[in-house]
Amino acid sequence: MYNFKVTDECQGERLDKWLAEQKIELTRSAIQKLISEGEIKVNGKFVPKNYVLKKDDDVSVNIPEPKELDVKAQDLPIEIVYQDEDLLVVNKPKGMVVHPAAGNYEGTLVNALLHHCKGQLSGINGIVRPGIVHRIDKNTSGLLIVAKNDKAHLKLAEQIKAHTFTREYEAVVCGRMKNESGTINAPIGRHPVDRKKMCVTDKNSKDAVTHYFVIENFEAYSHLRLKLETGRTHQIRVHMAYIGHPVLGDDVYGKPFKGIEGQCLHAKKIGFVHPATGEYLEFDSELPLYFKNILQKLK
Repeated sequence: MYNFKVTDECQGERLDKWLAEQKIELTRSAIQKLISEGEIKVNGKFVPKNYVLKKDDDVSVNIPEPKELDVKAQDLPIEIVYQDEDLLVVNKPKGMVVHPAAGNYEGTLVNALLHHCKGQLSGINGIVRPGIVHRIDKNTSGLLIVAKNDKAHLKLAEQIKAHTFTREYEAVVCGRMKNESGTINAPIGRHPVDRKKMCVTDKNSKDAVTHYFVIENFEAYSHLRLKLETGRTHQIRVHMAYIGHPVLGDDVYGKPFKGIEGQCLHAKKIGFVHPATGEYLEFDSELPLYFKNILQKLK
């Protein structure tokens, strides 16, 4: 249990934002969840997450004991690129879902991680997403980082929020690119009609920036390197479709492509400052076989 007294200089701040700045090692989203569950009170009473603090308010924070994971640990093959006591970097295959959700409660990366790490994963993102700092789509292959403890998770999440986290992808897109490089700066939010899709919109959206570089142009396709400045859901897929060059095989924002399931998109490079040592680490992965086969066909 944590207890805080609101001082004069802190009055007027939002409760969730203010608590995220205190030394309780919780993200703002985790704090909001605790508020909604009644674990955080002001002057002994339940309040909303946007409660505005007043001078001399008494804020109590109860962090419940971690619930036993009810997600099954499974002995599934996963490629570990790097591992230490704080984190690991995984090369996720195309077709594997990152964490359990409706329709996919087994066979996910989280199921495999629970077995491999013997349950030693950060708990910040809850029972079904232990250790998951960021995600890539089911049909996107490539590198992602997993946190083994909450301290590592928080420091890695801070880097993502500050846009200092290196994430580079390669993709094959439809059509020949006119320019050798460029930047797509267009906000992304939930699609107004299809809630499973994202879109470029000014309503309820967040800034999104993608840099692209042409590796090779083919007759009707282009092989690109893409660098994320932000990390919105489906960002590359939405941005490329927005400029008229959907990712090859993307059956949500473009059209299916015979021979592959889903988009031809690979998270090739990842770089970050190690949360414990302060050392900058960078990892690069080889293009998977499906991607190489497509390039061979296009040539």
